[in-house]
Amino acid sequence: MIAKKPFEIARETLKQLTVQKLAPTPLNYQRIYNEIAELPNEPAFPTERLRDIALALPTKTPGQQKQRGLLESSINQLNWEGVKNALMAYGGFSPPAPAPSAPVHVPVVEPAKVAVFSESPALSAPALTSEFFGQIARMIEYVQPALGRDDERFVEQTQTLLQILRQPDTDAVTAKQMLASYSNRLSFAAEDQAEIKIMLLKLLHLIIENISHLSIDDGWLKGQSDALMSVCVPPITLRRLDDVEQRLKDVILKQTEAKTHAVKAQEDMRQMLAAFIERLASMTESTSGFHAQMESSAKLIEQAKSIAEIAPVLKEVVGATRHMAQDSQTARDALQGMKKKVEATEAELSKLHQELDRVSAQARHDPLTGALNRHGLDEAINREVSTVRRNDSPLCVALLDIDNFKKLNDTLGHATGDVALAHLASVAREVMRPQDTLARYGGEEFVILLPDTPMDKGIEAMTRLQRELTKRFFLSGNEKVLITFSAGVAQLLTNETGIQAIKRADQAMYLAKRAGKNRVLGT
Repeated sequence: MIAKKPFEIARETLKQLTVQKLAPTPLNYQRIYNEIAELPNEPAFPTERLRDIALALPTKTPGQQKQRGLLESSINQLNWEGVKNALMAYGGFSPPAPAPSAPVHVPVVEPAKVAVFSESPALSAPALTSEFFGQIARMIEYVQPALGRDDERFVEQTQTLLQILRQPDTDAVTAKQMLASYSNRLSFAAEDQAEIKIMLLKLLHLIIENISHLSIDDGWLKGQSDALMSVCVPPITLRRLDDVEQRLKDVILKQTEAKTHAVKAQEDMRQMLAAFIERLASMTESTSGFHAQMESSAKLIEQAKSIAEIAPVLKEVVGATRHMAQDSQTARDALQGMKKKVEATEAELSKLHQELDRVSAQARHDPLTGALNRHGLDEAINREVSTVRRNDSPLCVALLDIDNFKKLNDTLGHATGDVALAHLASVAREVMRPQDTLARYGGEEFVILLPDTPMDKGIEAMTRLQRELTKRFFLSGNEKVLITFSAGVAQLLTNETGIQAIKRADQAMYLAKRAGKNRVLGT
C-alpha cells in the first residue's frame, strides 16, 4: 500500500467534511485528517489555557514556587502527567490559615509534638497518611541498590525505618525524627559511593594508560584504549557500557586468534632458523671433508708412477665430487623451501596485523551500520564546533529515532531490526552531502551533523531523508518493510557545546514523537 501524500489527505479531508455535513472547525478537520492518515486522535493540548492557570496560582511559599515552575515546565513539554502531578502537589504547600481572634480550646499535647507542629505546619496536614509514609518507604527501597549492602549498620537502620513507616498507625513525630537521623546517615553513604565511583574510574584510567605505555609498538591497541577511555568518563550510561562491551568482545576474539597465529608463526620461524643453522653446519662439515679428500688425492697422484696407480685415485675424486654436488643441491633445495616458508609466514603476519588494525578502527565506528559510534561522534562534533567558532558559520545537529522500533523487533525479529538500522544508515549516506557526518547515538538513534546549514535547511534535509525512506523498502522474507523516523533539529547557539545542542535536538525529537511520529521539529 502506497502512503498518501499530505495534500491528498487534505483534499480527502475537505471532501469528507462536506459529505458528513460537518462544520469546518479545526477540531473536526483534525479528527477527519487523522482518521484518513491513520494517525492517533489525541485531544489538543490547551497550552494557553494552562499557562493562564499557572500564572494565576499564588507563590507565597517556596513549595508553591517550585510546583508552579514544574507546572510551567510540563506545559512547555506538552506533558499531561507532569501537569497532573504538579497540580496535585501544589495543594500540599498552602500556607497555614491565620490564627482565630477568639480564644479557642487547645488540647494538651506533649512538648515534643508542640515543637514539631510549630516548626512545620505541614505535619498537621491530612497529607501525612499511611499511604504517604508507604511512598517514602518505597522510595528508600528504590535507592538501596545504588548504595550497596556493605555497611551492615546502615542496612539494619534502613530495615528498622521501613518497618516504622509501614505501620498502619505510624506516629508523625517519631517518623520525622527517624527520617532526620536516617537522612544524615544516607548523605554519608551517598558521598562514600560517589567517592568510590570516582576512585574506581581513576584506577581504571591508570590501568588503561599503563597498557598503552607497555604496548608502544602495538598501534592496533590504541583503538581499544581510546574506546575504554571514552566510556570511563561521567556520565556513565548502561547504553554506552553495552556498546563498548560488545565492541571489545569482538576485538578480544580477534586478538586471541591473532595471538594464536603469531605464536605458531614464531615457532615456525624458530624451527626454520634451527634447520638453516643445521644445514649450514652440515654443508661446512661436508665441504671440509671434500677439501681433505682432495688434498689426500693430490698427494697420491704426485706419488703415482704409472697410469694404473692414478686410476683408483681419480675414481675416488669423481665420487667425492659427485657426493659434494648432491649435498650442495640438497642444501639449495632446503634453503629455497625455507625461503618460501618464511615469505608465507611474513604474509600471514602482515594479514593478521591488517585485521587487527581494522578491528582497532572499529573502536570509532559502529560495526553494524558503519556510522561513527559515540567516541567517533565526540571527535567529529568537537571538530565541527571548532570550525564554527573559527569561521562563524552555522551548524545544525539532527537527532533521529526510528519509529516503532521495538514493535519491529518483537514482530519480525532482531535480525530484521539490524537490517532496518543498516538500511537507514545506507539511505542516509546516499542523501547526505560529503561534508555531513552520520553517527549512531545508541540503539535506534542516529545523529547527523550538518555544517554550514541554518535551521530551516537542516529541517529540509531531514524531511528529504524521510521522503527518500518512504520510496525505499527492504525485504524481510517476502514482506516489504517501510521504516520511518522522528527527528529533532537544533542549530548550535553561541557559547553552546555540541553535547548541549544534541540534548536540545533530543527534546525536539521527543516532541515530534508525541505529535504523531514521522515528523521533524526544530528547536
